[in-house]
Amino acid sequence: MSPSPNKEALLQYCLYLADNSLILGHRLSEWCGHGPILEEDIALANISLDLIGQSRLFYSYAAEVEGLNKSEDDYAYFRDARQFRNALLCEIPNGHFGTSILRQLLFSQYACLLFEKLSQSTDTKLAAIASKSLKECLYHLRHSSEWTIRLGCGTEESHSKMLEAIEAVWRYHKDLFADDHFEKEMKSSGIAPLSSSLYNEWVEKIKIVFDLASLAFPDQTFNVIGGRDGKHTEHLGYILADMQFVQRAYPGGEW
Repeated sequence: MSPSPNKEALLQYCLYLADNSLILGHRLSEWCGHGPILEEDIALANISLDLIGQSRLFYSYAAEVEGLNKSEDDYAYFRDARQFRNALLCEIPNGHFGTSILRQLLFSQYACLLFEKLSQSTDTKLAAIASKSLKECLYHLRHSSEWTIRLGCGTEESHSKMLEAIEAVWRYHKDLFADDHFEKEMKSSGIAPLSSSLYNEWVEKIKIVFDLASLAFPDQTFNVIGGRDGKHTEHLGYILADMQFVQRAYPGGEW
């Protein structure tokens, strides 16, 4: 029988999963009203809602684990940037449409692999949330894969835009796979896989999409990591200033 993780490890792991979904969901929400076509405006908004819904489930479980009578709003609106644990990829600016699509592809492929493993977790709450989230992430992955191929194989300009997207996004992908000691404890307890163990399969699947999109797989070796340790880009502070303003100005306010 695997040992049970301590409460702090489980809490921080839940916050990592929730923070990823919340911050990326918020980023995608910025496309609302600005999509290149109406259909994509709606699609990106729906993906955003899926991600924020996932974050609510993980935050609610985190509150249950911590046992301090907190709500999902406490974690979303009353923590500072250094307390957020999301991967750096989730917080970088949207850029042009191709940049947002590529960012979503890289994250969704990671999320699908992770949630597939987590859906078999011995922690029944995590398994249930992961199973629900996996169904949504499979759609997100299909959507971003199809658009990556469409843009990569489209016009000279769209192909050029995807090359720009790779230049803007790729340096942050390794942060998704940077294990920390909380995740290692989850692994030793038999609850969750190490993110690093998903990397090789992730690369294989991303390469397939890149090949279909006529995009060379990057050989860039410079990577930026640190999100799980609270070491973020300057962009997260701007996201939180926008997202948290109302609750910070009027704590406990309700519509």
